[in-house]
Amino acid sequence: MFIDEARIRIKAGDGGNGCMAFRREKFVPRGGPSGGDGGHGGDILMSSSLSHNTLVHFRFNPEHKSKRGEHGMGSNCSGQSAEHLVLKVPVGTLLYDDDTGELVHDFARPDETIVIARGGRGGRGNQHFATSTHQAPREHELGRPGEARNYRLELRLLADAGLVGYPNVGKSTLISRLSAAKPKIANYAFTTLQPNLGVVQVGEFPHTESFTIADLPGLIEGAHLGHGLGIQFLKHIERTSVIVHLVDVSDSGATEGTARPDAVADFKVITEELRSFDPSLATRPTIVVATKCDVANPDKLKKLTAMAKRRKLPFFAISAVTGEGIEPLKYAIAEAVAAHRPARIEIEAVVETLPKTGEKIRHKSNYPPPAPSARRRG
Repeated sequence: MFIDEARIRIKAGDGGNGCMAFRREKFVPRGGPSGGDGGHGGDILMSSSLSHNTLVHFRFNPEHKSKRGEHGMGSNCSGQSAEHLVLKVPVGTLLYDDDTGELVHDFARPDETIVIARGGRGGRGNQHFATSTHQAPREHELGRPGEARNYRLELRLLADAGLVGYPNVGKSTLISRLSAAKPKIANYAFTTLQPNLGVVQVGEFPHTESFTIADLPGLIEGAHLGHGLGIQFLKHIERTSVIVHLVDVSDSGATEGTARPDAVADFKVITEELRSFDPSLATRPTIVVATKCDVANPDKLKKLTAMAKRRKLPFFAISAVTGEGIEPLKYAIAEAVAAHRPARIEIEAVVETLPKTGEKIRHKSNYPPPAPSARRRG
């Protein structure tokens, strides 16, 4: 089940209460205060993982809570701090604050970890309130509550190239020929109900290169307004470096009255939908592909070829059934991806060592952790 959106409610652990106790031992008539501190509540962390590819584990389990710290005890014994709770998300997940709509973090790389809710600090025991004039204090602190947050998760596929086009133009068939992906293929519209990812390899071993390609469900006119399935999946194309635009140049569906008469008009409609959804997509490198050329309408193919030449767009005529034009197209996509793949930029990060486990986590630059001394003071 492909789930690309989810809302979660999280609650970090509360801190344990400080203890009020006095030392009472034989031969120690004035033992003084000995109340220990409460333990810190557990933080909630979120980490990106390559082992997950959907948000389905959040759709049916939306509430997450870490444990609270233990209370302080006598003999100056501090309560145990709670374990941290780590939530795993797929690479490509966007984390939004559901109350304000602010983007908190973009998990663009694997093994990124941030703190999304801090546990409450433990309360101080009465040992901390002893002074020279107040030697038997009965004051002690309660543990601070942990943070409670509402978040919205949105998954956007990380693919180098994205296949777009009207329904039933051959996107699923093409990705099955280019990669080992096995999408559902059938002769009716909206066969694909969820994006499919495939890994394509080019070249001969050991000089092979690879790129990822996404088969996005068919778009129709008005997709950016919610028509058809496009509004659910248009966001996945925003991360692609290259757009592969498939256009059907055959007369398939003529007997059922579903054939599309003008291939150039189909290209313009889908291009306008992409522009309406995100203007930057109009300037994204695009490869025009005429599909089903084994049964092509010569007039449609001629007009589409002229349009691509006029716009100076790379053009390929293929037949996924016979394999015609598949290899040249594969190498052309690989070259375009290599030329336009964004460089990896290391985001300035702050490294924090978790107090209990010693694990080092990275925070994004605008989410710095407080100093340990500030955390103890509250």
